[in-house]
Amino acid sequence: METTSVFEGTVCPATGEQFDPGTGHHPEGRPLDAAYDYDAIALSREDLAARPPGLGKYAELLPFPPSARFDLGQGATPLVEAPELAAALDVGRVLIKDEGANPTGTFADRGLALSAAAAAQHGAEDVALASTGDAAQSAAACAARAGLESHAFVPTRSTFVNKAMVNVHGGDMRVVEGRYPDARESLEGALTEESWYSLQPFATPYRHEGAKPIAFELLEALDWEPPEAVFYPFEGGAGLVGIHKGARELRELGLVDSLPPLFACQSTDCAPVVEAFEAGAASHDPWEVPDTVCGGLEIPDPAGGELIQTALRESDGGAVATDDDDILESAAAVASREGIEMGVSAAAAASAAWAVADRFGADDTLVLVNTSAGNKDADILRSHLMGQGL
Repeated sequence: METTSVFEGTVCPATGEQFDPGTGHHPEGRPLDAAYDYDAIALSREDLAARPPGLGKYAELLPFPPSARFDLGQGATPLVEAPELAAALDVGRVLIKDEGANPTGTFADRGLALSAAAAAQHGAEDVALASTGDAAQSAAACAARAGLESHAFVPTRSTFVNKAMVNVHGGDMRVVEGRYPDARESLEGALTEESWYSLQPFATPYRHEGAKPIAFELLEALDWEPPEAVFYPFEGGAGLVGIHKGARELRELGLVDSLPPLFACQSTDCAPVVEAFEAGAASHDPWEVPDTVCGGLEIPDPAGGELIQTALRESDGGAVATDDDDILESAAAVASREGIEMGVSAAAAASAAWAVADRFGADDTLVLVNTSAGNKDADILRSHLMGQGL
């Protein structure tokens, strides 16, 4: 395998068991994490400031060099000031990390590009995952770039745009009657019969590993001063856990003194992470009856439960649930006040920030992560406006 010099392989967070770089999945199905020799990394703020934007800037903290990756131009997404929102929330600054600017319009491009690179290095020919939609489109694009065949299992309610673009990228798509758990069950059945490489969150460590640069980019753009809160729409745990890991690495290297508090943002109609956080539980129980129009948030039993709760608690963050109407209204408000198009599920970050704004002060900085482009959900957003007579 072609890896960076400080990448040591993978480790099981639960047991500490070490695996070599050629191990792509835990033999017992538990999560793995990429491990590095941090003592061998000498990285300063000045070093990073002198480098051009992009993933190459953070080469020491990624497992594979550019020659072993199949990048699509993901990363280096804009951090956009939102002064109207700051005024409405009565805080010092609101910034939106616009992951909708990635190649297929989703933060998932980061982790799936890295996961596809790992799959290719591990000798895979086919990759597979279940998705509410965005990750299916991203996986098809990243697999095409890496010369792999992709297989996506999506629920019937996945958006037309996602389904269409899976096909456009040459991916094999199985539309499963029902919701995300039904799609995941169909994937799991197929994986018992096929020698496909799973790209499921926390089945491969590279989904959350690829999300780390969100933290690198964000904290560098803020002159290494962590914001008072980062609101993350919970479309699965890989992004949140990856941001937390990236911030911890920067602290390990002395580039920041503290971690940004992370807030998981869910719908009140599917809020297992919020329920577990409020109960002080180490992990969540599955949500029995998920029913949110924000399809990316409808994940009743997300993988990586303990890692998710650890990220929230270690960062001194929290978990917030708001109802669907508030989320949809927040998406429209951000677009009309700031001109920024947030995906329907991504707008849970804005809705959550409004819901807990009284926890923050007039000098505080809040960051909203826009995990997907709003134009993917144009029909849902337009329908919401029409329902209001607009």
